[in-house]
Amino acid sequence: MPKLPPWLIKRTPKSRNIRKLRAVINDPGIHTVCESALCPNVGECYSRKTMTFMILGDRCTRNCRFCAVEKSAPGPVDGTEPKRIAEAAGKLGLKYVVVTSVTRDDLPDGGAEQFGRTVNKLRAGGLRVEVLIPDFKGSPDALKTVIDSKPDVLNHNVETVPRLYPGIRPQAEYKRSLELLRSAKKMENSILTKSGLMVGLGESPEEIFGVLKDLRAADCDLLTVGQYIAPSKKHAPVVEYLNPESFERIRKTGLEMGFKSVACGPFVRSSYQARELFGRSNV
Repeated sequence: MPKLPPWLIKRTPKSRNIRKLRAVINDPGIHTVCESALCPNVGECYSRKTMTFMILGDRCTRNCRFCAVEKSAPGPVDGTEPKRIAEAAGKLGLKYVVVTSVTRDDLPDGGAEQFGRTVNKLRAGGLRVEVLIPDFKGSPDALKTVIDSKPDVLNHNVETVPRLYPGIRPQAEYKRSLELLRSAKKMENSILTKSGLMVGLGESPEEIFGVLKDLRAADCDLLTVGQYIAPSKKHAPVVEYLNPESFERIRKTGLEMGFKSVACGPFVRSSYQARELFGRSNV
């Protein structure tokens, strides 16, 4: 594994900010992807009172080799969760909320109903809502359930280039993810769609730009591109650390291709500064 470059050293008081926000929420049953996925931005985001809520538990049914979320049999769906998420957002004074989930292949609808109920509760409080959804095994009915709740942004990450899917996302399908984004636009043309890509897993520049081209062909509006950092030695190793100049080249190319807004940099993650990215989309 290559040595960590200086631009990827981030000194942020993580634990103090986590404790502060946890005290405000006062609900240990509410999960965040910020903590479960060991996000390097957790300290920064929590200090700005922003977070990404993770519904449907904290255990995933898939075994993606880049992700730190626990892989095991998930528990039952909590019917009180949407209400508690809305209450937590209110306590934090949030105006823009991002909601994601673990992948729940054990549920008939993949958890789509719980997404819809959560979005409805948040929207009832006058909040803007972005959802970061799994692929629901390609179910159009599950996707429509989420779309019908009218989130402002529908995000689904392709994560990596198609060549690397068998080793990095063995239970996912690149074409299925593209079709989900394409179908979302067909169901509701006014919705903003968004996707994210990790780099540094061994993909070539040509493969990166190929993914961007595919996303634009699927009418994807917003794009995030960030550096992959292995959560542990058990996860897929980093092959390369891209420098800031490479990220800037990807960002400019994305805008030239027609994305409405692009966040691109070493610490960018799919929900990083999501409200700002939405604001730059001129909707």
